[in-house]
Amino acid sequence: MQIVSGSDDKSIQVWDTLTGKQVQKFQGHTSGVTSVAFSPNGTQIVSGSDDKFVKVWDALTGKQVQKFQGHTSKVSSVAFSPDGVQVVSGSDDNSVQVWDTWTGRQVQEFQSHSDLVTSVAFSPDGSQIVSGSQDNYVQVWDVLTDKQ
Repeated sequence: MQIVSGSDDKSIQVWDTLTGKQVQKFQGHTSGVTSVAFSPNGTQIVSGSDDKFVKVWDALTGKQVQKFQGHTSKVSSVAFSPDGVQVVSGSDDNSVQVWDTWTGRQVQEFQSHSDLVTSVAFSPDGSQIVSGSQDNYVQVWDVLTDKQ
């Protein structure tokens, strides 16, 4: 079993949970890595960074396979959808953005928080996105209708 971590040294590290040893280290961000997650099937890793980018990596080779650009401030939280087809990201620019992992395109953006977005996640069935913010609100979005 493996886990993944992001670091202020701009790296993404994969660890073996049985031995506690680092098994891989990816480089590619130009600032600290603030959030990381494995895809549901374990073949990819998503990362968000102070450099304002969201990147998707091949978990086996460490090769960058996608780079999402759209946030105007640091990315604080990232997560895969349950089917691994989309990534959601939250940022200090107060926005929540949804990305297609195959095309690299932004497919949705939610701009209703009045302060930094600190946490994002998909519901287990992928039909909703939840975001938490320093504005003291948690917002839930319907992925199909774009409505709260």
